[in-house]
Order: sequence, then structure tokens, then C-alpha cells
Amino acid sequence: MSYSDHAWIVNARIVTEEGIIDPGALHFRDGRIVWIGPVEQAATLGGSEQLIDARGSWLLPGFIDVHVHGGHGGDFMEATEAAYDEITTFHGRNGTTSMLATTVTASKEAIGKVLAAAESYRNGEMPGARLIGVHLEGPFISPKWPGAQNPQFIVPPNLEWMKEWMGRYPGLIRLLTLAPETEGAFEVIEWVTGQGAVCAAGHTDADYDTILEAANRGLSHAVHTFNAMTPLHHRNPGTAGAVLTEDRICAEIIADGHHVHPACIQLLARMKTAENLLLITDAISAAGLGNGDYELGGLKVVVQDGVARLKEGNSLAGSTLTMIDAFRFVVNKVGLSVEEASRLASGNPARQLGISDSTGSIANGKLADLLLVTPDLRIERVWVAGNPIFSAQRA
Repeated sequence: MSYSDHAWIVNARIVTEEGIIDPGALHFRDGRIVWIGPVEQAATLGGSEQLIDARGSWLLPGFIDVHVHGGHGGDFMEATEAAYDEITTFHGRNGTTSMLATTVTASKEAIGKVLAAAESYRNGEMPGARLIGVHLEGPFISPKWPGAQNPQFIVPPNLEWMKEWMGRYPGLIRLLTLAPETEGAFEVIEWVTGQGAVCAAGHTDADYDTILEAANRGLSHAVHTFNAMTPLHHRNPGTAGAVLTEDRICAEIIADGHHVHPACIQLLARMKTAENLLLITDAISAAGLGNGDYELGGLKVVVQDGVARLKEGNSLAGSTLTMIDAFRFVVNKVGLSVEEASRLASGNPARQLGISDSTGSIANGKLADLLLVTPDLRIERVWVAGNPIFSAQRA
């Protein structure tokens, strides 16, 4: 990715981890942030760079989506550069500046092709969001909770497969979803986390105690909380109860109003610490394309009124969500502040993936992964490492 722009952004409401600077100014050069402060101090610094007047809009760190399958017709399982360009461009225009290519439960050969394609893609030029790695969602999941995953390819956790994949593509697999109650899961969790990747509970029939033991072994994440997991019951807290009460586990949430009721998102937000709740999209290829017939992992999917469901069984099949949609939902429907929502969409996923030294918040020296967002939370501009990838026409 080329670093072509040097710019000042002034008169912005800048969201930092230390608070809001309003009105604030920010200067980025050669892909990185080099100065942040009150706009009156910036007036004395000047320079020949481009000047962008934010006119009171929010300046946010770019969103990081750790769970996304596709978008605008592209699916990561296609394992082609053209599909990946469609996905990264579409989600980049909607505020995502970093993402993990998320697989579905499939054959070992199909997953291997995705890993090879993602490795090649992350080392090349990308037109939109930066692809920083892979999230393996399956095939090591519970056949009792397949959701929209293809049960034909579900297998027990296989340590040899993980050693082969992670040995061939060092640093590529950043997140692994598995069912912790399945045979061999604890061994895989211990080994994978020892390699620096994150292990997550998902599509799981685990009880409360099993999740706690998995956390003792290194598990630190839960995918699409409340969905495809044993639910909370007052005498049997299940996976959901463990996720709610265990601070070692970061919880994903699909904030689209279909997967989880806003009241349950409020409950999750109150139970989790400020650092361990993440917004995700779980978006499929239908995102951005409207109603119609689609596929996910070889299974037929129908999208109606923005909701994706399997043709057979009617299970929810991912989403048509974007990160800016999720951001707006938790602010407007759940009641989080813009600062809180920014942590869920940017800071927390960066910390969880171990990349917070370079992105996920607005600070000197970090990559200029930035969003200019109107007061009513519409995307105006997007920069990835200082490279402008989207600019809306201003009224």
C-alpha cells in the first residue's frame, strides 16, 4: 500500500483514548500520525500539506473487523484476488481499515486455498481495507450448533492441521474458532495460543465449567455472542453465562437488531470490561447487494429485508452488516457514547489481535487509519495508512 498523502485535518472532534479533542487538529505524514492537538495550536504550525476542514465532524480510528466472510458479491472462500478486492474495497468504504479474512467450515483443501490466497494478498497492494490475517471459523465446531456452517465438513480439532497451516504461513492465522468441549480442543487451544494466535469459543455445546477450563488453557475470545452457543439459564449458565462473567474472554457482538436484541447487547456491555467487547459484522457476500439468493459455504442463502437466512432450516446465515452500521446501532439503539463505540470497533479488536501499538486508536506514531464521520454518523472520508480510499461528496 502506497503512502501518498500528507495532510492536516482541522476543526474535528477527535476521539482519542485520553478523551475528545474539540475542536482538534491532526497531521499525518508518510502514512503515520505525527501531531494531534487543539486546533488553535495547529494554526501556528502550518505547512504546505493538504488542509481538510472537518467542520465539526468526528475523527475516529479506523474500524477493525475480526469476523467477516465477504461483501459486495465477494466471498473469502473464493480464494481469488478479484474477490478479495471486492470485499476490501466495499468494507473500506464503510469504515473498516483492517480485517481478518474469515473462513467457513469446509474441506482441508478449501481452507488451504484460502490461506494461500490470503498470504499472497496481504503482501500485495490492496485497494481498500488492509487484510491483516485469517480467522478460521471452523471446521472444529460442534455438530449440535452448526448455525449456517456446512455440517458435512465438521471435524474434531486437529493439531496436526494447525501445525501444518501455521508452519507454512507464519503469523497469518490470527484467530481460531472451535468448540472447546470437543475431543482434542484443549490441546489445540494450548498450542495455538502458544504461537501467538487467539482461540475463540463458537458454534459450541460447552457448559459453563468447560468454558472456564478452556480459559485456563488460553481461550480468550467468543464469536458472535449469544448466537450458536449454549444459552444462559439461571441453573445452567452455559457458554453464554461464562462469556458474560469471565473477564478473560473478549466477546464479539453482531449489532444489527436481528441477531441479538438491543437489551441483550446492553446487558453484555454492562457485564464486560471496557476492553473486552468487540463489534463485528459477520458479513457475507450479500452485504451491499440487497435482497436475493446467495451462498455461504455451499449452502443456499436467501436475503430478505437485509436479513440473511439459510433456505433449508431458516437459520441466520451471517449478516449484511457493515461496521459503520454496527457503530450507529450501538450508539442510537443501545445507548453507547461515540467514545465507547469507538473502543468496541477499533481499540478493543486491536488489543485483542496484538496490533494496538500500530493501529486501533488515534495517537502520535500510529498508522493514519482514520475515519471522518458526520455528527449523524455517516462516513465522509476514509484513510488507510494515510492513503485516501473513500471520500463522499459533501453537501
